[in-house]
Amino acid sequence: MKIIKIIFWVLWRIWFYLMMGVPIIIMFPFLVVSILKEEWYRYFFVMARIWAKCILITSGFYWKVKSEQEIAMDKSYMFVANHTSMTDIMLMLAVVKNPFVFVGKKELAKIPLFGFFYKRTCILVDRNSSRSRMEVFNRAQKRLSQGLSICIFPEGGVPADESIVLDEFKDGAFRLAIEHQIPIIPLTFMDNKKRFSYTFFSGSPGLMRVFIHPLTDTTGKTIENKKDIKEVKEQVFEVIHAQLSKA
Repeated sequence: MKIIKIIFWVLWRIWFYLMMGVPIIIMFPFLVVSILKEEWYRYFFVMARIWAKCILITSGFYWKVKSEQEIAMDKSYMFVANHTSMTDIMLMLAVVKNPFVFVGKKELAKIPLFGFFYKRTCILVDRNSSRSRMEVFNRAQKRLSQGLSICIFPEGGVPADESIVLDEFKDGAFRLAIEHQIPIIPLTFMDNKKRFSYTFFSGSPGLMRVFIHPLTDTTGKTIENKKDIKEVKEQVFEVIHAQLSKA
């Protein structure tokens, strides 16, 4: 039985990574055109959502969303969620209809095919460079002025220890939201770690539950007031952590 499971995991993982590339190859000419101008990003976003859904569905995943917050299509938000799996990127794209831009680590730009578009459409940050972190604020402002939203996984990466329910949040997402006075919408991904963690011989197709929580307002708060950043960060952390504790 163990041998059968190992064979399944190997073939299934290979299939998943294959499905990451196939839709990109099929849509490649259209994707390239959509990134030629920043104002065409919304077209790219539509294709990115198709790409994400193709990967999830063909890998045997399906999702169920419970939303406690109406999301207006004509407003900008800061979307944040717990981060435990590569599928977090796909699931975020699948469930959020508002065009948004990821803020993510520059290392992902090295992934073949995916990385080509990732570095041209996302806001990349080198967490070891203070200059890079400052440039994120400027690029985020530009994207928000275009009517887009921002998405950040505030843990700053996937915890190496999979027993950690929710790792400590970094300040970046909350500083950005306060600086630009946009509301924060927390999302909880309940099953992604169980379904497709970074442990190779693990996981299975199945349900991915998503909870979209009420927004956290940033109106009137300032980044000069460190207490404001801390309070907002802790409030969002508690919302996601409380939901994960119900798993």
